[in-house]
Amino acid sequence: MRFEPLLKISNLTRDFSPLIHCITNYVTVNDCANVLLAIGASPVMADAKEEVEEFVSISSGLVLNLGTINSRVANSMLLAGKKANELGVPVVLDPVGVGATKFRLETALQLLESVRFTAIRGNISELKTLTLGVGAVKGVDALEDDAVTETNIKAFGDILKPFAKRTESVLVATGALDLITDGESVLGVENGSPKMAKITGAGCMLSCVLCAYVSAVVKSQSPFSMLETAAAATCAFGFFGETAEMNYRGIGSFRSALLDAATVLSGDDLVNCAKIKRI
Repeated sequence: MRFEPLLKISNLTRDFSPLIHCITNYVTVNDCANVLLAIGASPVMADAKEEVEEFVSISSGLVLNLGTINSRVANSMLLAGKKANELGVPVVLDPVGVGATKFRLETALQLLESVRFTAIRGNISELKTLTLGVGAVKGVDALEDDAVTETNIKAFGDILKPFAKRTESVLVATGALDLITDGESVLGVENGSPKMAKITGAGCMLSCVLCAYVSAVVKSQSPFSMLETAAAATCAFGFFGETAEMNYRGIGSFRSALLDAATVLSGDDLVNCAKIKRI
């Protein structure tokens, strides 16, 4: 289906250049900063408890990523998240590997109890774990049995809808087929490349792109829903991967090509190439 909001939403990050405060993991922090710059946003990467609230107060969006979580950073996330809520700054949660250890799950649940998230992005296993309060993942990857497909996407949507309603968040479950729900509607996004799973940080980068899109929509006071905005971000990032795959030579050049694709993104390209369907 043609998804007309893509044209305008994808241009907003360049028009409004939102400052995105990322408390993210040290494995992918450079990629996250670069993809934000590529789409026209501005990144700040700060996790010291002494300054996170100050940075949030001048930012347009906040990303909390559990990839390399520890007690110090968890405390900073709580402070930043609460300040963001106080100021009306959108917050995106990336619950990396949340079902892998007790500490990750407890940290994520504490954040969910204390902070209201505009969007939560993870693989389907991570989101199921948050929904049920218990679960497992394969390291930071989704379990094979949890792969979202054409045949089970509605069933997975029904599982996630109550959690989306309860948290008042848009959920983005990414994989070969992406699932997006706001608790009422479910969208499927098929844009992307299998090569994206071969590099570190693809999910982390998408969470930052998602936050930038959400923040730009809020900052511009545009009429787009958070469901539409999340679909636009997910589709755009998938399109970056598709474009990068066209001249694939290896994962090193693929990473660079993905950032190049993000830099030259055209809203017209997205509208014409979007693979979004309502479930």
